[in-house]
Amino acid sequence: MQIVIIGSGNVAYHMAKAFTLKSIPLAQIFGRNEKELSKISEELNIPYSTDHLEEADLYIICVSDHSVEEVSKIITKKDCLVAHTSGSLPKEVLSGEYRKASFYPLQTFSKSKELEYEKIPFFVEAENEEDQKILLDLASQVSEKVMESSHEKRKYIHLTAVFACNFVNHLFSRAKEISDSQEIPFDYFLPLIDETVQKIYEIEPRQAQTGPAVRNDVRILQLHEQLLKDESLEIYKTMNHSIQKMYEL
Repeated sequence: MQIVIIGSGNVAYHMAKAFTLKSIPLAQIFGRNEKELSKISEELNIPYSTDHLEEADLYIICVSDHSVEEVSKIITKKDCLVAHTSGSLPKEVLSGEYRKASFYPLQTFSKSKELEYEKIPFFVEAENEEDQKILLDLASQVSEKVMESSHEKRKYIHLTAVFACNFVNHLFSRAKEISDSQEIPFDYFLPLIDETVQKIYEIEPRQAQTGPAVRNDVRILQLHEQLLKDESLEIYKTMNHSIQKMYEL
């Protein structure tokens, strides 16, 4: 099967690398950013182009959500399968007379960060059983965690990911602002962060909750509020209110 990856960003890079490491041949990586494409091509030994899209059986579109529909229009071949990697878009956003699908890897991607691809869950949706099987088999060569998923369910998967990843990372950024303001090395907090994450491998997040809010320690909550202002204060109040509401305090 001839496979082409479209894109040059984080997802495109890691998808290409995951396939390469599993000896899944790629006919081409295609995109607009020649500098990034050249880097990927040199590292992974994959042909690239910015102006000529190779004929393929499967095109995997790895671009930002707002670009998926427009990019999908460059594929004019009818007898092929095209899948996007978005967590929030339906497969029908793809604009062409080809077979449409979704091939969603549930992970946060950065080119500088090594990943264990076999641990990344893949969620697959296609228009027919044959294409579904093709994509399930392909994902299973990369990952140990692969399942079918409708667009409706995938929307909730993506929403959960935003809470579990994007919001949490934003809290890390806010936490670092506080530690930086007091010249406290942020890496001193990394063991705490690691333990917090490791704990939920063994017990439910709801059971793992600690801190002044779940203890209903009003004195500490008020003390912390006095140390904060602006957005950080609003976040602190909102988070504590949510914790106390969950535990009916």
